[in-house]
Order: sequence, then structure tokens, then C-alpha cells
Amino acid sequence: MQDAGGTCPGSPAATAVGSGPGLCRGEIEFGGSGKKHGKFVKVPSNVAPSVLFNLLLAEWHLPTPNLVVSLVGEERSFAMKSWLRDVLRKGLVKAAQSTGAWILTSGLRVGLARYIGQAVRDHSLASTSTRARVVAIGLASLGRVLHRQLLDDAREHSPVHYPADEGGSQGPLCSLDNNQAHFILVEPGPPEEGDGLTELRLRLEKHISEQRTGYGGTSSIEIPVLCLLVNGDPSTLERISRAVDHAAPWLILAGSGGIADVLAALMNQPHLLVPQVAEKQFKEKFPGEHFCWEDIVHWTELLQNITAHPHLLTVHDFEQEGSEELDTVILKALVKACKSHSQEAQDYLDELKLAVAWDRVDIAKSEIFNGDVEWKSCDLEEVMMDALVSNKPEFVRLFVDNGADVGDFLTYGRLQQLYRAAPPKSLLFDLLQRKHEEGRLTLAGLGTPQAREPPVGLPAFSLHEVSRLLKDFLHDACRGLYQEVSVHWRGGPQLGHQETDGPVLQERGPARRPEGRKWPLDLSRRSENPWRDLFLWAVLQNRHEMATYFWAMGQEGVAAALAACKILREMSHLETGAEVTRTVSEAKYEQLALGLFSECYSNSEDRAFALLVRRNRCWSRTTCLHLATEADTKAFFAHDGVQAFLTRIWWGDMASGTPILRLLCAFLCPALIYTNLITFSEETPPRTGPRDLQELDSLDSEKSLLYGPGSRPEDLAEAPGAKSDQGPRAAFLLTRWRMFWGAPVTVFLGNVVMYFAFLFLFTYVLLVDFRPPPQGPSGPEVTLYFWVFTLVLEEIRQGFFTNEDTHLVKKFTLYVEDNWNKCDMVAIFLFIVGVTCRMVPSVFEAGRTVLAVDFMVFTLRLIHIFAIHKQLGPKIIIVERMMKDVFFFLFFLSVWLVAYGVTTQALLHPHDGRLEWVFRRVLYRPYLQIFGQIPLDEIDESRVNCSLHPRLHEGSPSCPNLYANWLVILLLVTFLLVTNVLLMNLLIAMFSYTFQVVQGNADMFWKFQRYHLIVEYHERPALAPPFILLSHLSLVIKRVFQKGAEQKRVHLERDLPEPLDQKMVTWEAVQKENYLSKLEKQRKDSKEEVLRKTAHRVDSVAQYLGGLREQEKRIKRLESQINYCTVLLSSMAPSSTSWNSQNFKGGHQQASADHRGGADSRKHPEAGRPLSDT
Repeated sequence: MQDAGGTCPGSPAATAVGSGPGLCRGEIEFGGSGKKHGKFVKVPSNVAPSVLFNLLLAEWHLPTPNLVVSLVGEERSFAMKSWLRDVLRKGLVKAAQSTGAWILTSGLRVGLARYIGQAVRDHSLASTSTRARVVAIGLASLGRVLHRQLLDDAREHSPVHYPADEGGSQGPLCSLDNNQAHFILVEPGPPEEGDGLTELRLRLEKHISEQRTGYGGTSSIEIPVLCLLVNGDPSTLERISRAVDHAAPWLILAGSGGIADVLAALMNQPHLLVPQVAEKQFKEKFPGEHFCWEDIVHWTELLQNITAHPHLLTVHDFEQEGSEELDTVILKALVKACKSHSQEAQDYLDELKLAVAWDRVDIAKSEIFNGDVEWKSCDLEEVMMDALVSNKPEFVRLFVDNGADVGDFLTYGRLQQLYRAAPPKSLLFDLLQRKHEEGRLTLAGLGTPQAREPPVGLPAFSLHEVSRLLKDFLHDACRGLYQEVSVHWRGGPQLGHQETDGPVLQERGPARRPEGRKWPLDLSRRSENPWRDLFLWAVLQNRHEMATYFWAMGQEGVAAALAACKILREMSHLETGAEVTRTVSEAKYEQLALGLFSECYSNSEDRAFALLVRRNRCWSRTTCLHLATEADTKAFFAHDGVQAFLTRIWWGDMASGTPILRLLCAFLCPALIYTNLITFSEETPPRTGPRDLQELDSLDSEKSLLYGPGSRPEDLAEAPGAKSDQGPRAAFLLTRWRMFWGAPVTVFLGNVVMYFAFLFLFTYVLLVDFRPPPQGPSGPEVTLYFWVFTLVLEEIRQGFFTNEDTHLVKKFTLYVEDNWNKCDMVAIFLFIVGVTCRMVPSVFEAGRTVLAVDFMVFTLRLIHIFAIHKQLGPKIIIVERMMKDVFFFLFFLSVWLVAYGVTTQALLHPHDGRLEWVFRRVLYRPYLQIFGQIPLDEIDESRVNCSLHPRLHEGSPSCPNLYANWLVILLLVTFLLVTNVLLMNLLIAMFSYTFQVVQGNADMFWKFQRYHLIVEYHERPALAPPFILLSHLSLVIKRVFQKGAEQKRVHLERDLPEPLDQKMVTWEAVQKENYLSKLEKQRKDSKEEVLRKTAHRVDSVAQYLGGLREQEKRIKRLESQINYCTVLLSSMAPSSTSWNSQNFKGGHQQASADHRGGADSRKHPEAGRPLSDT
């Protein structure tokens, strides 16, 4: 046998760091099936626990534990109850897997360790993950290990072949459990030092509890150590008493038998804990054993010491206390142990971090945030960061409800840390890294000094990359977000273009910083809008439950939800694998925006309209309509409120529903504008100036601000002068004129009328007055050229002279994205080519051909014009969708056409090599056969006669070959059957399916297109081509003199005065609270929630009934004790009667009765001990 200070035979003394002297390490190979391997180390009982802990981590490469469960209990064979087996198998092992815990056992194939080993084995076989493994470490005394000689003779580099267990233990010796893989074998110490294994285990548990781990988030916690008592014999009391002296928390499984049941029975009655009561409990729990009085007295003292620490003891009965998971009970025990010694918030942080790591918000509510501790915002910053990083929205909500201030918490440094905590394999991480690499390469190419890279292992991107990524997703809606700033304050009110006081972008300030110098964002500065920043972070992280909470807490809810839709739509295009998931999430945000706007619209229509066009301060002064357009949220535009607003914009200041005939009459005869033919909105007196607008602080005035004729900037600037110079009559004439010609419906009507005139002129030129170069072009043709020239000018204005602050390439890209703009480009290009060819006599006919085709393109442009019609618009959308079905049909048809055409050409005309005839017979002729044009003179043998045709003679390549005429006829029948019957019916079925699918959404799609058409004609000049040239000249003059740059968008984008804007934000927040309250009520009334509440009540009733059964048992025990006392009292009754009759004699009899009572007490020794209801 090797002594305590020796090393393994044949190996030098261990000198590695963390190993320490006297440690013999080796590998063990268990016999039997499976060839299981394990590691062991032999240590003396006085080894330092730090040495063991370092060996487990550094040499055996075990993961740092986030929890240590030390299993204490019966180490002999016993019959385990079924519920206890489930607790150990499903509860303990599952908790160890989910929390990353170590389980400390005896390591022997007997008692509790055997069942734990079996559970670990079953888990390892069923688990498919290499990370989620259960670590069970066995600590055993070498004096109890069977086949110890094999371990004593072990060499360091050769595994020990340990025989398989064939029948359990042999007396006091037990074999090692082959289901475990890590063993710490303790050398027996001198007898006078006591149990060296217990002492080492206590010291190891104490050392581990003093270490820290970074589990669950960005900060670290002390590793919690919990002792789990299952069953156990009386000798376990010494172990428990020593552990509670070290302040180790214990979880006692009541009902598991042995000492666990003794402690569960005596925990609530420490005042009755005397040797007599303890003796009764020992006899009840260990009926087959006999204990001497000295042991009972010693154990009673240990019990008294143990029960003196009730905060460290948690008793749980899985049979009586419902279906709580073991990890829940463990966390409650740890929190209970912490509650005993402090009421300071800092002392609860480790337990709170553990609750966050285990995602047990219910325990945090009931045990930590129960009002006993006063939490400050600074106390919750670390756990708030952990909850955000680990995606625990319920904890974030809990922390905010209990004092966490998000405004103080979220600095730009913490926000950057949140983005850097993105999972490395996520789409957000890849995009940010890509942005960082692009920026680094750009700076390297420009020779700019680069910022210092972060430490190795941390992501290199910063908020600058986040800003660039958001700019790609949201465009103008996040302009300047997380950018470098220079402190430049803008002051002075400006009409129609106000900005909040605060820092603005360096690029917009008048004073620029020196070029080539990097001015990083101050990471210690607090976020100006923390809820918006957290909302964007959660959406980018695809954490929608948390994002929904941030949305509920933030401002400008409609705009925020629409921005989330846009982000998810862009990300779904980049990550095709998760497209379905992101589409579902996008629909949820769209529903939030739709529901909130519905609530606003039902409360006040005018305020809801103002919400659509108000420039949102949190989203770079973009409007909800702009965000909805970017996000392509068709359902939002299909809302009745949005459509009502668009209808009001469409009709301008005229009454909606005015007959088109009246508009045409006024269009042809402008003098009718000043009659009662057309009803206009009530003319309010114009404001006197911009100051009056800013002094308005009532939301009810928003209607006049948005739609009143005097609210527009040009009216405010010009109407007073007109009124003073020319009188009320001139002001009336000017106002009516602008009301009529400035309405989008009038602009649309004028364009339609003039476009029909353009098509009529084009038709006349092509069919009647298209002369060759010497005689032409004629006057109408020159007029047509000028007309098209004005159309080109309008397309240039739409593409490049817009309000977007982007470069020309970006503007052109946005212009080309519209399919109808592409159609216009094709039409103009063909017209230019046709006119160029028309001027050259040699290609005059080619020019006529190109212009004829171009006329068809111009005519198809009418489809877009009629898309505004309520009946034609949805049908046009259905036709567009059916065109896609036609392309799929043509693919199948082309396969059969080519197959049949090539085959018949090869059979009928094998010697005809003329290329034009080959293509005609392979493609064109089979296509005509589908519609019934079958050339029987070339196919039917009985009707083929080449001599009848002067050009067809025997042996001519054009004469059909009749060798396989029967096969040609068979192929024709098959071809017609497939194409006319199968493919045609397939096309009809596809059309029917498309119609059914699109019909339900066609109205929504049409309303979305209606918005784009209204916006297009709202921004167009009032005059239609060719008179639009006058409007273009007016715009050029105004742009030169910097006047009226945004007059046409006054109804679609508005800057509200500061008091009115704040009240709009508050009003929207109130409506959001009402909307969320309705959603919560619907959730509570849902069937799922009712079933959940019913199940919870059933569990509560079951627990109550279980308590009643326990009370019934206690009452029965009390009844038995009362009956026993009654017997004693009845034996004393004769002496009491004699004492009443004669005092002296009664005294003598009393002495005799006392003598008999002593005899009775000797017969019933329990009568002299305190009674217990246990």
C-alpha cells in the first residue's frame, strides 16, 4: 500500500502547477460491456481544497460549475421510492444539465450514488449535445473501495482495468460506479484525526463556495453550493452539523426516509427537541435498530445545533407540495439562506443573478422582490445587463417595476456592449463585422489613422457600424443615429421646420471639425432616447418579446412598430433560412402599428390624421406614412383611417365625392370655379404669421393647421398682402383658384385628359401624318415631339429633383425601383430611337416600326392611370399576378413544343436544312396546332401529293417524308391531348387558384397602390404636359430664390409647434396604454389563459387537500395521546375522591396513590416525557 505522501509507482513526484505533491493521477477502464473510461486521483485527507479544484478545472478540463450539489444520504443499499427516483433522475440530473452544475457523490456503486450514476448514464445516452453534459464527481475513501490493490498499483500512463461489478458490495467494501467518470479517492488518515473524507469534503465545498463564475451574463457570482439530504442514517447528523457551522445551505427531501424525515418532523418544533422526543422519532424512522441512550443524547445535541440554523434548512416534500421543479426548490433554498443575515440589496445580488441565469422570475418576485429589501437603480444595473444579454424580458420588466431607471442605466458604452454581445453566428454579428471591415478598408485606403482595436476575443465593431447598418435598413429614419456629434445648438423658431434643442450632426453644423481626425462618440454619455435604442437593439437581435416590451415603454409607438417592420423585411432578404420566422414577426409589429392607430383613430380622427403626417422627433423627423411606405406595410395602408386621410388629401379643399362631370366642366371652363358648382371646405380667415401657429397649443386646432387654406406657408406669407393690397375679392379669387388646381384629383384629371389627347395625337401622326424626311416632319409631329419633351422633363423632375437628401446615383436607383418608371424609360428610349431612325431616309420604315411599338408601350401606361379606380384597381392587380402564372405555363408549354416540333421536323422533313423553315416548323407551326390550325396536307398520307404543287416535287426537301407517317399522327394526337387538355386546364386551374388567393387581398393591394398614386399626383405640378413646362419654370425660379421648396408636401409632412407636438406624443402614449389594456383583457379572456388559471387553481386545491391530510394525521396522533392521558387521569380519580372525604386519610391515600403512580410510570415510561404532536 502506498502511504499518504507517496506518488504513483513508476512515476516521478508530481511537480506541475495545480497538482501538488502526493497526488497520484490515473485513468480507469471499467470491465464489462461498453468499455467505459474514467479518471481518478488519490489524495491525502489533508490536501488543500484549492489543489483539488484546480486539478478538476485545469487538468481534467471540467467546465467551471455554476452550482454544486453535494448529495448526502444513505450509503447502503435500500429500496428507493418511485417518486424519489424520479426526483433524482429527472429533477437533479435535469437541473444539473440546465444550470451547469456539479454533483458530488460517494462514487460507489451502492446507495444514492448508484441511482445518480444510472441517471447520469441514461442522460449521456439520450443527449445529443456535447456541451450539455452532466458532471458527477465521486469522493470516496480508499478504505471502502473494492479492488483497492489495483488502484494502489496504478501507473500514471497506463489505465487501470477495473473489474465489472458482479453482485454489489462485499461486506463494508463497495466497487466504484462505472457510470461516473471522475473520482477523488481519499487516503485514510490516522485514527485520531477522525473521518478524513468528511473533513476534505467540507473544506472542498467551502472553497468552491468562495470562488466566482461568470455564469449567466456579463458579471460574476459566487458559486453556490447546496447540500441535498436524501434519507440518511443517524451518523449523517455529524456531517450536517459541521456543514451548518460553515453556513452551508441544506435542502431536505421530506418523505425520503431516515434522518431526512426526522429533521422534517422536528424543524417546526425546536422547543420540544429533547432526548425523549428524539428517541421516539429514531424508533419510528429506524424500527429495526436499537440505539443506546448516550447516542440518542448526542444526536439530540446535534439536532438542536442543526435546528438552531433554520435559515439554512429548507424542507420540501415533493409528494405534498405540488409539482415544483427541483431547480426551483434549490433556488428557493439559496435565497432563504441569504435572507437570514442581511437586508441589504447588495447581499442578494448573487441569488438574483442566479435567478436570472436560471430564468426563474417567479422566485425573484416571491423571494427577493417581496418588499423586504429596498432596491435602488444602481443596485440593479449588473443584473439588468445580464437580463438583457441573456434575453430575459420578464426580468427586465421586473427590474423596471422595482426601481431600475433605464435612462440612468443605458449609456452609449453599455449599448455598444449589448451589440457586441450578439451571438457570433447571428446575422446581426455578421453584418456588423462586415461593416467594420468595410470601414477599416476605407480608412486604410484613405490613409486615415485607425482607432485602437479592442482586446483579442471581443468583437471589433462599435456604434458607428451600428449606425451605418441602421442607415442601410431605415434610410432617412435613423439619420445621424450614434454618429459623431459636435455641440452646435440651433435656435430661433422656424415655420414648418423646427428642431429640438440639442446636438446635431457635425455635417449639418456651420463649423466643421478638422478633417482627418477621428472624434469618437462619448460612451459615458447617457442615451437620449433609451427605450428607442433598446427597441432597435432587440429588433436587430430578433428578440421580439423583449422588443414588444420596449415598444410599450417608449414613445411614438406607431412609428416604432413600422420601423421594426422595415428592419425585419430587410433582414429577411439577407437571411433566407429564417425568412418565414421574420415574416411572422414582421406581421406582429404591423399588427401593433395597426392596432395602435385604430385606437387613435377611434378616439379622434383629426388627431390620428395629424399622427400620420407629424415628423417624429425620435426617428429623424420622418413621418409614419414614410415609414409605412418604406416597410411596405399594405395592411396599414388598407386601414379605414389611412384611407380616409388619403381621400381627404385626394380631394384637397373640395368636398369629397364631387361628381367627375362637375370637375370636367370646371376644368374646361375655369370660371365655374367661382360658382356653387363645386363645394369647397369652409374658408377660415388666414393666420397673420408664423407666430400665431406656434402659439397654438390645442390639439383640436390640428384640423385647421393641416387642412385650413390659411395654414399653408404660402398662404401665411402671401394672403395678408393680397388682402391688404387687392382687397377681400382678390384674396377670394386667388384662394379658390389654388383650392381647385392644387387638389390632387384635379391634377390627376388634367393628366388623364391630356394623356388621352397625347395618345390621340400620336395615333394621328402614325396613321395619317407620318411623312418621309423630305416632306416631314409635319406640324402635328413636331407638336408630338415637344409633348414628349415635356414628359421627359417631368420624369427628370421625379427622378432627380426630389426632397430626399441623397446623391444622384441613389436617387436614380430609387426612381428605377418603380416598374412604371421603367415603363416610362422604355417608352422614351424607343421614342428617341424611332425619331432618330425616322430622320434618316434609309431607315425611315424602321423608325415607323419602332414608333408603332412605342405607341403600344405608351398605351399600356393607361393601366397605371386607371389603378385609382375602385373596381378596376383590384382587377389590375389580379391580372398582374396571373401574368406570373402565364410564365410558368409557357415554360411547360415550351418543353412540349420543342419536343414535338423537333421530332416532327426530323420525321417529315429530314433533308430540309433551310434555317428559317426549321424554326417555323419547330416552334411556330406546333404553336398554331394548339389552336386548331393543323396542316393535314403535310401530315396525312392520304392527302399528301407533292405533284399538285409546282414547287413541291418528289425528292424536294419541302416534300414530306412518309416513312413514319403513323408515328407523326400518334405524336400529334398526344401533343394535342397534353397541350389542349392537360396544360390548358392546368393554366385555368392556376388562374382560378390565383384569383381566389389574390381576391381576398386584392383590395388591400389596391389601397396600397392608391396611396402611391395619390402621393405621386399630390407632388406633381398642377399643369399637365405639355403645359407642365410653365410649372417647371416656376419651380426653377422658386428654387433659385430659395422659396417654396416643400410647398407641395405640406399635407404629408408637418412640423408641429413644440407645445402641440408634446401633447401629440402624450396623447399617443395614452392611446397606447388603452390599446395594451385591451390586449391584456383579451389575453385574460382567452381559452388558453382560462385553462391555465383553472389548472393553477386545481394545483392549489390539491396542495390544500394534501395539507388537510397532514393535519388529519396530526389530529389522529393527538387523539391517541389524549386517550393515553385519559387513562392516566382515570387511574388517579379514586385518590381524589378519598381526599375529599377525609383530609388526613386522604393525605395518606394520596401518598399511596403516588406510590402506585410511580409503579405505573415504570410500566409506561413515556408518561413522564413531554408530549409531542409529532
